[in-house]
Amino acid sequence: MADLTDFELRLFEWIKQSDFESVAWSSKKAARSFKCKESEIFEGVASLTKKLPNRIQIYYEDGNVHIAAE
Repeated sequence: MADLTDFELRLFEWIKQSDFESVAWSSKKAARSFKCKESEIFEGVASLTKKLPNRIQIYYEDGNVHIAAE
């Protein structure tokens, strides 16, 4: 996890502590929580899936995006 930026690390920890497996993911809500642009959230999540492929899973179910992290 040493190669994560500060933003990516904070985003990953936030995802881990949240329940986006049962509650649908919202990039807009994430951007409000992090006080950043939605595009930064998209880039951060995309980067996490590349840097931590075995620790984060993004899936689509019942019309919603869900994210699981460990």
